Amino acid sequence: MKRFYAAAAAVPEGDGWRIELDGRPVRTPKRAPLTLPTAALAAAVAAEWDAQGDTVAPATMPMTGLANAAIDIVLPDPQAFAAGLAAYAESDLVCYRAEAPADLAARQAAAWDPFVAFARTRYDAALRVTDGIAPGPEEAAAGGRLAAAIRGLDASRLAAMQPLVTIAGSLVVALALAEGAVDAETAFAAGHLDELYQAGKWGDDAEALAALAARRAAFDAAVRFLSLLS
Repeated sequence: MKRFYAAAAAVPEGDGWRIELDGRPVRTPKRAPLTLPTAALAAAVAAEWDAQGDTVAPATMPMTGLANAAIDIVLPDPQAFAAGLAAYAESDLVCYRAEAPADLAARQAAAWDPFVAFARTRYDAALRVTDGIAPGPEEAAAGGRLAAAIRGLDASRLAAMQPLVTIAGSLVVALALAEGAVDAETAFAAGHLDELYQAGKWGDDAEALAALAARRAAFDAAVRFLSLLS
């Protein structure tokens, strides 16, 4: 849409901050007030609105998009939303390894074993590394402990975790990143290990590189959103 305002501002309101455009409150797509839980996040959202040119381009406003999702999609039923992310614990990427070729198996072990150790030490979740055998009751219990961790998050953090979990394909990787056990580069590389391995073997094409860059941008935006909630 065409830009219709001169300036954006973050204004304190109760325990949060609302976003205003020329003194008028911004609303989410579902018409709820766009209210943020921290001053840092509110400032980042206001900066996105201020940075727009003659037209407002939502694709250039990832903090606003995640804030809208937290309010419109997650907040009405956080537990139902969390359940979708918790399901990743049932077949987490870091547990399923290749038997061959040997160099791929070695890369997976080097990259993913630290996440298996993190799940065990942080959540008492003893994940079994397998080559595809269905998990048993012990593994289901471990998955339940990881699921409990995601269900304990508030709506804003759940909104940020959604792209982290789905892009990485791993609840464990996303939790380790959210808790500062690894950085974004390590987490993203872990989630894309097989893809990057194949690209190294056979080369990239322009379409694959563009898709990877888009996923990385969404991943980094979610990481930044989480950091602004602290």
